[in-house]
Amino acid sequence: MTTTIEVFDPAMCCSTGVCGPSVDPELARFEADLRWLGTQGASVTRYNLASEPGEFVARPVVAAMLADGGEDVLPIVLLDGKVRFSGTWPSRTDLAAPLGITVPAVGADLLASTSSDACCTPTEQATGCCAPEEQPTAAQTASAGGCC
Repeated sequence: MTTTIEVFDPAMCCSTGVCGPSVDPELARFEADLRWLGTQGASVTRYNLASEPGEFVARPVVAAMLADGGEDVLPIVLLDGKVRFSGTWPSRTDLAAPLGITVPAVGADLLASTSSDACCTPTEQATGCCAPEEQPTAAQTASAGGCC
């Protein structure tokens, strides 16, 4: 069974955070997290208070929360019709946990490096790309613009 995620956003020009004179990194991150959940099989729908107020009224739980707490309760995130988050932009991990989806660690292979100034992954070290005697210092890496 597909999990349904519905997000009830505050009134804004767009839900991505990439509109207007400045980018809201929190909104951009949240949009990316929702897109990722879609690739994991979740059905994701967003509603904007400015352009779709009828959707807010059509959901009794959302309408009641707005009546009681005003716009401070937004965003409201429903998972399969039940309120899971309110008043905050949940993280990818927070969104994935109730769905039983594991979020892979970003850059976990890079964090496993054995040298404090090494820039190579354990795989690169094992294959000789960056043998310990060839590993650049942090200053060399910065000046070269990368590693290996």
